[in-house]
Amino acid sequence: MNDPRLLWWIDRSSGLVSLLLLTVVMVMGALSTGRPGVVLGWRAGVQSLHRQLPLTASVLLAVHIGTAVADSFVPLTPLDVVLPFRAGYRPFWVGLGTVAVDVLATVLLTSLLRARMGQTSWRWAHRLAYALWPLAVAHGLGTGTDAHAQLVQLFAVGCIAMVALSVGWRFATVAR
Repeated sequence: MNDPRLLWWIDRSSGLVSLLLLTVVMVMGALSTGRPGVVLGWRAGVQSLHRQLPLTASVLLAVHIGTAVADSFVPLTPLDVVLPFRAGYRPFWVGLGTVAVDVLATVLLTSLLRARMGQTSWRWAHRLAYALWPLAVAHGLGTGTDAHAQLVQLFAVGCIAMVALSVGWRFATVAR
């Protein structure tokens, strides 16, 4: 590792790709619920991908967190990863990311235990994703050292627009 910025690049890119994957998961989840076939006639394939992408995002998130802890630029400890709002670097924004990780773990765990949970309990736990995603976006925009870069801002606006449109569509079709 001759380039001291390597961990930073891995940290930022894995965080951004994780956000992109979580955005796709949110969009697919919103568009595949409700009345079948309204937008997506291939609902089973979408739901399968909707179940697999969070696992991929979680692996990238682990890389993001691991490189953030390993990188000496940001003073993070393993405890900061699980206990929110105590980090030495931008504690509020890092704390939002910590809460997002905790919520993601809850959503993933309850999804894995779905067969053992009642449908109503699982559905309420799964709805935590609606809190998880904006926490992750806020974390990235508040913590990211390149959050001011135009490309990152356009990326965030694109993610926000995709989720807003799909969730809006989902609630509009359920209300009918």
